[in-house]
Amino acid sequence: MRFSKDINSLLERLASQPLTLAAILAETSERGFSLVIGLLVLPFLFPLPPGLTWFLGGGSLLLAAQMALGRRRPWLPKKIALFQFPPKFTQQLLKNIQKVTGVLEKIARPRLPKVARNRRVWQLNGVCMVWLSILLLLPIPFTNPIPTIGILLFVVATLEGDGLLMCISYGVTALISLFFVFVGGAFWQGLSLLIQKIF
Repeated sequence: MRFSKDINSLLERLASQPLTLAAILAETSERGFSLVIGLLVLPFLFPLPPGLTWFLGGGSLLLAAQMALGRRRPWLPKKIALFQFPPKFTQQLLKNIQKVTGVLEKIARPRLPKVARNRRVWQLNGVCMVWLSILLLLPIPFTNPIPTIGILLFVVATLEGDGLLMCISYGVTALISLFFVFVGGAFWQGLSLLIQKIF
């Protein structure tokens, strides 16, 4: 099943009952790692209600860390697993997600199966998503979509079994890291100049 079909299934279920992350994980098992990480970070592409940033980013970080450790069954703390998103917000979010995933799936298809199915690659993907989730949580205005795109590339590559897209995602992760190094350096220089002027 493609990521977009997963989203369609969730939209159909939301019409009759609220969904929790625990319910999604229970149904999708190993696939749930990437699916739920995708659901957690996709809101960062759009304006977020106050208070959701650390909840969503923290959940993504926790699941990615489990991937990095080689776990095959995802786990979330009860408070996060049983959290129910506001129904109207969730429905609008999933509809926006459909547009994003539609674009990503046009470039993703099963390729380089030896890479896509490698256990070490699975863990390396987790390490990269941990790093990108940390960047996502940094309090730097207007930068959230940048690491989000990197995480989404890994999510789609994993769900579609696309080893080539995984390799491309490593390069994108390196570029994103360089961007944040540049931003951090510029911030530090600006702060140093400000301190010099004050004192």
